[in-house]
Amino acid sequence: MVFAPFGETGKNLAFRRAAVFSRRGSCRHIYNVHMQSTHRAHILIPRDLLQEIDKLVGPRGRSAFLLDTARQEVQRRKLLYFLENDVPAWKEENHPELAGGAAAWVRQLRKESERRRSDFRKPKTRKRK
Repeated sequence: MVFAPFGETGKNLAFRRAAVFSRRGSCRHIYNVHMQSTHRAHILIPRDLLQEIDKLVGPRGRSAFLLDTARQEVQRRKLLYFLENDVPAWKEENHPELAGGAAAWVRQLRKESERRRSDFRKPKTRKRK
């Protein structure tokens, strides 16, 4: 049964019950997951793999498990592509504060921090009449 918090029914049901698989292997249920931007995809999974997934998350947690696993794999592949690519992570023109070198920039930050800290520590004196 699908939990509908605002009484929606039928095809326009925007909230569906979903199970989220945590990295520790436990499955917790979350209600009110907004599902309007999702699309149905038909995939074929070998029976032995499906049984292993069901052992981990149960048959009601398959979609959430596969979604989480797919997101992790997409993130991993993007990271691998980035690491294998020769394009630098940033451009020097986008970081003019580092033109004098990172060490000079860190020294400047520390001076500003010390100045703020010393201003904060100064006792405020009251003028007497």
